[in-house]
Amino acid sequence: MDLQLQDKVIIVTGGAKGIGEGIAQVLAKEGAIPVIIGRNAADNQQAVAAIEAAGGQAWQVAAELAEPDACAAAVQAVVAQFGRIDGLVNNAGVNDGVGLENGDYAGFMASLHRNVVHYYLMAHHALPELKKAKGAIVNITSKTAETGQGNTSAYAAANGGRNALTREWAVELLKYGIRVNAVMVAECWTPAYETWIKTLPNPEEKLREITSKIPLENRMTTAEEIANTTAFLLSSRSSHTTGQILHIDGGYVHLDRALANA
Repeated sequence: MDLQLQDKVIIVTGGAKGIGEGIAQVLAKEGAIPVIIGRNAADNQQAVAAIEAAGGQAWQVAAELAEPDACAAAVQAVVAQFGRIDGLVNNAGVNDGVGLENGDYAGFMASLHRNVVHYYLMAHHALPELKKAKGAIVNITSKTAETGQGNTSAYAAANGGRNALTREWAVELLKYGIRVNAVMVAECWTPAYETWIKTLPNPEEKLREITSKIPLENRMTTAEEIANTTAFLLSSRSSHTTGQILHIDGGYVHLDRALANA
């Protein structure tokens, strides 16, 4: 299916690694021009180079999105370079373990800036261009908002905010023809996930335990699978889809765990 994304300029925050990189790669394969925005210019450029080596187009802006002024500057840089923004993927963030019992105010507020405040700011600053293009927004979000995880109050709260903003923006932006959806991630295999699991005792055993609870095929979701759905939601092929929170998780959140071992 042609997603009709040729030459569309689409911002992907946190697009240098993991899920964001997977999204940028899929968009480029569809002919779009992903603009990777992240804090590390070298990482951003490496992701751009990989896309270009595969025959695609991409660009990057180095920005620390936890700093509000950097969000505005990043959007301004994209508009100066391309003169348009056709889509926004809010993806950057980190499960930073700011809990209730052992957390504090400063850590909680810093986590919200790392994980949800820039979702709002990027959409706010990109909105004038998205209105011109009748573009689309996709928010990447996490199961922690629905299932909890333990010792991650700030990240769970941020993801609850991401989900709420998805529905709120879908309502507010109806009049502009801007669609807003979310892709919810559960257990997705990324370099960051691999690094985390290696910190645990018996990491291979722990990974088998986790994957055994994923009903569909007892395996982790891939970044490409998240990316494929994201690209579809950004495209005109999903022209009557808005305000949706799609779980791309092999049934992890909603299906009976007993099915995983059936």
